[in-house]
Amino acid sequence: MFKDFSKFLMRGNIIDLAVGVIIGGAFAKIVDALVSKIMMPLIGIILGNAGSFSSSVAIVDGVKIEYGAFIQAVIDFIIIGLVLYFMLKAYDKSKKKEEPIPVPPPVQEMLLSDIKNLLIDIRSGQRL
Repeated sequence: MFKDFSKFLMRGNIIDLAVGVIIGGAFAKIVDALVSKIMMPLIGIILGNAGSFSSSVAIVDGVKIEYGAFIQAVIDFIIIGLVLYFMLKAYDKSKKKEEPIPVPPPVQEMLLSDIKNLLIDIRSGQRL
């Protein structure tokens, strides 16, 4: 049983997944710092508040509605989406583009076939 389990863990997909999760966690910290420490203070300056919506609340009939946390989450999501979009776009540009192999048109194949048939006819001694 231990042998099968270790075999399962050493498969390539599991290792790739583990690396992806670790890199994703590190990337999440970077993006979180970008959003909370750089972008939100700038948005706060523009909008004239403290730079965080998470403390914004409304009290309706004695019930505390924390709408600021929702607004903060939406802004975080949009900024994270933009960062990912631009990073993936840069990654796609950095990849080497492969030139497609041109496919000869069918006309060339027909001409080559005709030439081959003519050569066979000449070789066999038939006159045209």
